[in-house]
Amino acid sequence: MAGVDVSAVVWAVTCAVVIGLFVFDFVTNARVPHAPSFKESAAWSAIYIALAILFGLFVMWQWGSGYGGEYFAGYVTEKALSVDNLFVFTIIMSSFAVPREHQQRVLLIGIVMALAMRAVFIFIGAAAINAFSWVFYLFGIFLILTAVKLAREGGHEEEHEKERDSRIIALAKRFLPTTDEFDGAKLTTKIDGKRFVTPMLLALVAIGFTDILFALDSIPAIYGLTQEPYIVFAANAFALMGLRQLYFLIGGLLDRLVYLSFGLAFILAFIGVKLVLHALHENTLPFVNGGEHVAVPEISTALSLSVIGATLVITTVASLIRTRGRSPAA
Repeated sequence: MAGVDVSAVVWAVTCAVVIGLFVFDFVTNARVPHAPSFKESAAWSAIYIALAILFGLFVMWQWGSGYGGEYFAGYVTEKALSVDNLFVFTIIMSSFAVPREHQQRVLLIGIVMALAMRAVFIFIGAAAINAFSWVFYLFGIFLILTAVKLAREGGHEEEHEKERDSRIIALAKRFLPTTDEFDGAKLTTKIDGKRFVTPMLLALVAIGFTDILFALDSIPAIYGLTQEPYIVFAANAFALMGLRQLYFLIGGLLDRLVYLSFGLAFILAFIGVKLVLHALHENTLPFVNGGEHVAVPEISTALSLSVIGATLVITTVASLIRTRGRSPAA
């Protein structure tokens, strides 16, 4: 494939649409503090998924089915990783006892921060790939190590997240005057004439740090499925859209996805192997095969999409069977 030829105008329009949708989301849904109903969450989740599918069809029409397949593989992978984000967000909300009616605002700000973090890593990754082909070795090894770590933490995510949050907050409290009381959705409040940081801001600090960690995982993963920055950005943006609604839609079921981390670990390891194979195929390192390309099979986009989809289906079904009879968390 020759590559996706994306003009500055298309980039500008895409970014404007993404920003516009987030602003629209905030103005219409999160401006007034409330806990959205199941019906509201389901409707908006369906709308955002439909938009993502329509964009994928646009990619196929504009640049061909190959790039369309890369987009859908990237979108599904990022959506799955985003669901893992939601699990961590749930732990953070619980740890800081964020009132349910204010969780929408925290989530939306956290999702915008996540997109900003990923945008930075997307362009850093693109620059690294263009300059050094051997960066695929680093991405692949990093994903495999991440997969091993994720698999080892499987079933103990809550303990690890709470331990990480406690370290972050302990550091924040060393430098900032804090209070344990909320003042609506305010990030700071005045007590006896002195300004204090509320738990709302501390929750956002924890979410922001988590966003960085997830960006470090997700960007190498999607670059294992496509090397087109435009597709990488679009897949991430559409995967994050509607995440707030998805949180309220499946929030009570998140604790039942007990095998999700193992499924994601397998997916990351699979993409890591794919990246290493690609790096060998494009090899220029002098100490590997004398700097010549290594004749190894490459994993196609169709196979990647099939493996990712099958893994998520098996993981979800196995999780629901394993937790059958367990009442969803409130």
